[in-house]
Amino acid sequence: MTDESDPDPGLFGPRSVTWQVHADPMMWIAGIRALYLQALHPRAVRGVTQNSDFRQDAWGRLLRTADFVGTTTYGTTEAAERKGARVRRIHSMLSATDPGTGERYGIDEPALLLWVHCAEIGSYLHVMRRSGFPLTDRAADRYVDEQRAGARLVGLDPDKVPADSAALAAYFDDVRPQLAAGAEAYEVDAFLRRPPVHPLLAPARAVLWRHVAHLAYASLPAHAHALYGRPAPAPATVTRQLRRTARLLRGIPATLRWQLPPKHVLRAVARLGPDSRPAPYGSGR
Repeated sequence: MTDESDPDPGLFGPRSVTWQVHADPMMWIAGIRALYLQALHPRAVRGVTQNSDFRQDAWGRLLRTADFVGTTTYGTTEAAERKGARVRRIHSMLSATDPGTGERYGIDEPALLLWVHCAEIGSYLHVMRRSGFPLTDRAADRYVDEQRAGARLVGLDPDKVPADSAALAAYFDDVRPQLAAGAEAYEVDAFLRRPPVHPLLAPARAVLWRHVAHLAYASLPAHAHALYGRPAPAPATVTRQLRRTARLLRGIPATLRWQLPPKHVLRAVARLGPDSRPAPYGSGR
């Protein structure tokens, strides 16, 4: 049991870059970008489409992913380890089949876990920096290095995971020849552009979600646009849209944003004290 006089900061703690970055509202757009990118790895995306109920439980899946990131970032060490153990256990029981060769493989293959990890971390970092979040090159490297702790939770050897931005970029260069837009990628694309909602929420989807999904997709690298078969928008236009959206979302008081369930940040601040509040300037060192 943790001594209340010395509360557990969790895997990262308030002085980490991760603590600051993951509290930013642009993480939602970054997370959707990661899904678009992850879907371009044929072996990885089959693990989702052949084992997931994302078509029927779209929002549940997104919220569970957000809860995993929130718990592993702001929860206690015990809570983070428990989440990781659950993910590893579930992944160990699942497999996918290559429809072309009939090969059956586990979705917990290190190469597949590494792709999912790097697509997530790369997307978080890309959207944050491009939208104006204050991250120096040194802080960006720290963030990539810190995220090896999260990679360990899902079953990866941290020593085999990129430890800085240069290594992450090199990884993407190496894996690029393996990427393709197959039927599963187009299925994910169609789902993200128009996820199922209750009829009463259809107007909100048309206005709010369409903007989020469009911006997440637009921020993909040029080669991803080419694989999806749609022209890439002008980079300067996308950057302006990201910054405009970021100003709007970051203009909402943090204490109001953090009231939304599951309230990971508020619980962490209550546990560790007011000095632990995430703040963008804390990540720029």
